Amino acid sequence: MSHPTHLLGFPRVGAKRELKTLLENHWKGELDEASLLQGAKELRQKHWLLQKGAGVELSPVGDFSLYDHVLDAQLLVGAAPPRFGFKAATLTTAQYFELARGNAAQPALEMTKWFDTNYHYLVPEWRADTAFAAQPERLLSQIREARALGVAAKPALLGPLSLLWLGKAKGEPFDKLSLLPGLVAAYRELLAALRAAGAEWAQIDEPILALDLEPEWLDAFAPAYAQLSPSAPKLLLATYFGDVSAHAALLKSLPVAGLHLDLVRAPEQITAFAADYPADKILSAGIIDGRNIWRADLSALLARLRPLAEKLGDRLWLAPSCSLLHSPFDAAAETALDPELKTWLAFAVQKLNELKTLKRGLEEGRAAVSDELAGSDFARAQRQTSPRIHNPAVAERLAALPANADRRASAYPVRAERQQAWLKLPPLPTTTIGSFPQTPTIRASRAAFKKGELSAADYRQAMEQEIELAIRRQEALGLDVLVHGEAERNDMVEYFGEQLAGFAFTAGGWVQSYGSRCVKPPIIFGDVGRPAPMTVDWARYAQSLTAKPVKGMLTGPVTILQWSFVRDDLPRSAVCRQIALALNDEVRDLEAAGIRVIQIDEPAIREGLPLKRADRDGYLAWAGEAFRLSSRGVDDATQIHTHMCYSEFGDILPAIAALDADVITIETSRSDMELLTDFGRFRYPNAIGPGVYDIHSPRVPSAGEIRALLDKALKVIPAERLWVNPDCGLKTRGWPEVDAALTAMVQVSLELREQLAQTA
Repeated sequence: MSHPTHLLGFPRVGAKRELKTLLENHWKGELDEASLLQGAKELRQKHWLLQKGAGVELSPVGDFSLYDHVLDAQLLVGAAPPRFGFKAATLTTAQYFELARGNAAQPALEMTKWFDTNYHYLVPEWRADTAFAAQPERLLSQIREARALGVAAKPALLGPLSLLWLGKAKGEPFDKLSLLPGLVAAYRELLAALRAAGAEWAQIDEPILALDLEPEWLDAFAPAYAQLSPSAPKLLLATYFGDVSAHAALLKSLPVAGLHLDLVRAPEQITAFAADYPADKILSAGIIDGRNIWRADLSALLARLRPLAEKLGDRLWLAPSCSLLHSPFDAAAETALDPELKTWLAFAVQKLNELKTLKRGLEEGRAAVSDELAGSDFARAQRQTSPRIHNPAVAERLAALPANADRRASAYPVRAERQQAWLKLPPLPTTTIGSFPQTPTIRASRAAFKKGELSAADYRQAMEQEIELAIRRQEALGLDVLVHGEAERNDMVEYFGEQLAGFAFTAGGWVQSYGSRCVKPPIIFGDVGRPAPMTVDWARYAQSLTAKPVKGMLTGPVTILQWSFVRDDLPRSAVCRQIALALNDEVRDLEAAGIRVIQIDEPAIREGLPLKRADRDGYLAWAGEAFRLSSRGVDDATQIHTHMCYSEFGDILPAIAALDADVITIETSRSDMELLTDFGRFRYPNAIGPGVYDIHSPRVPSAGEIRALLDKALKVIPAERLWVNPDCGLKTRGWPEVDAALTAMVQVSLELREQLAQTA
């Protein structure tokens, strides 16, 4: 009895971020297009061979992308956004990157979070007249590549309904579902081409099934797949990120050859599928966690799988719960990590071995994998009993919190008056989100310091020089509230994880966030505390350089939680409250040091929202409490900012208002201030700074473009509560474009102030 193993996707950045290096060298003009494409080809082939060597029997093809798999899906069906003037059939590599990063004439495609992950996808743009035509060559060429290597290829595509749902309607209002017939026709042509090329299976992902879909979307699945299946390879319809048991009857009735279920996020859903599972379908059990790094309990998983194997026989396949895109590459490379902690971990490469063990255990019996099971059992027992996990003082502190500990002393109007009394800010005050360019000089100094080639004193001096440079440039630009620039920080979460108790960090545990942007999430393995101040000295030094207010910059508790690999032996809400109190120690120390404007960034608060509406109120309650706990006890005159970006907030505005930040800055430029409509309709009560230009694109906005966005903002936000700022931090940009963009931003703000004064 065989139980094939397969993957839904694999980390495409490479073990050493090879894809990032290729892309950024190409964008800088140091690598020509042919070399970029050859390097990418070699990287994906290396990954296929690694999978083959680890026993994976069907490797995904098409999951590798030069920027984003959702953008690739749009192009596979010929749907290049018309505003760029490009045709999908003749799209060049340069044009592909212009869609992702913008050009002189057009801003980049909007970017937002991929469900509840920290991956960002490029949002498709649909118009009532969008036409589709299959463009299968990219997939076909990769199938040929894999076959030449002796790799069994399974083309992986984003399904038509998910692709359509994830996009936005542009132009005159219309029903997106009206585009489905044309889109299905293109998919039918695409799948027929794959079948003609010899593909036996095709994976077609429909992750929107884990959401609360409207009835008309659910009703569209059966007719769509009835049209797709006859000319397609065998279809494996993949769901992930949540429970789809409510749709079990529908999914079992679809004319597909198999279903994939996420049995990590929703193990209980197997009951709804197993009882009367169709005899003509395989069932892919997503049994290995594709989104966290803890070693699997192989003994328990084998016991769970045994009844399924007995019932389904060869029709049971084994896989991770979702694409391994969300996992770091290889824990074996972490030579500096604490040896005990390292035994608790499984990155992507280790997950392949876990799959292989489960397969052998099912096919050959437990005795065949007794050593692997013993190792798994030992690591699990060691982790449960390790004294480094629990700190009684943390639990005692949480238990001792008084009622309403998370509430400010006074309401926002009172606080705003006290803050303005000392800040004396002009109308439409200008600021930035926190970071300034991480130049090669900064990165070289940090690398030398970490290698022991630069003393602590010399490193501090180098960072202070960069901080002074940032302060002087901001003063010259005329910004009103300054930042220290974060020269000393490697990443907005990793920086704090390195200094908090209960966290560990890796040397190479990179995960793709978007394009060439990678993050290295900390690992939360135990109770969280703050042994010592983390940012106070840097902020105090920056403030000593200027009479203007300098913001203290912290990453919020929900974002630290969301952008870390989180322990799975405590509720996430409890871990988040621990982080909040650790940050509160930092906030109070900043305030005591004279830093009276403090930004607590929460870009991930929307990302953490459960996919099912029924679960959202509970999450928003504890997430909001954690944010407020982080600033508990500060004086009314201390101004608390927060920042959120690249998510949709319209449906959770009451919860955002309940955070009670004095100022919120948000991303709005890629959506042309679309988000502000929701804030205006809701009558958001506190101050707000909508981003006036997209920092993730190298494109420098004109003063006219910034003015147009601010004119829109002034229609929905009163001038006395409107701030002016970029969309996000500026660490990924270069100083010339930063200077040009901020000069335009300040210029427009000054012009608008004069107009407001004249009409007062």
